[in-house]
Amino acid sequence: MIHVLATVEIAPGKREDFLKEFRKVISDVHREKGCIEYGPAVDIPTVIPVPIPMRDNVVVIIEKWESLDDLKAHLVTPHMKTYRTAVKDLVKGMQVQILQPV
Repeated sequence: MIHVLATVEIAPGKREDFLKEFRKVISDVHREKGCIEYGPAVDIPTVIPVPIPMRDNVVVIIEKWESLDDLKAHLVTPHMKTYRTAVKDLVKGMQVQILQPV
């Protein structure tokens, strides 16, 4: 199994627009071979000390896949190509971490 954390920086004021487009592909992704988990998360206010401040224009996509090959196949599906076109003007940048449990 692998874990993927995709931290997406969204254009100011466009996070809800991004999430609207993202939610359109969630059910398609969940049906893909090897998908264990796939969903968005955002920062929440807390009194617990954290190392970074709140990020109003960031969405973290949390994914789990059975294998790296399943992730590679996911990246070229028609619904992901459509999604990337739909959000290209909403996304300012992205960092992706691909991790393995130890």
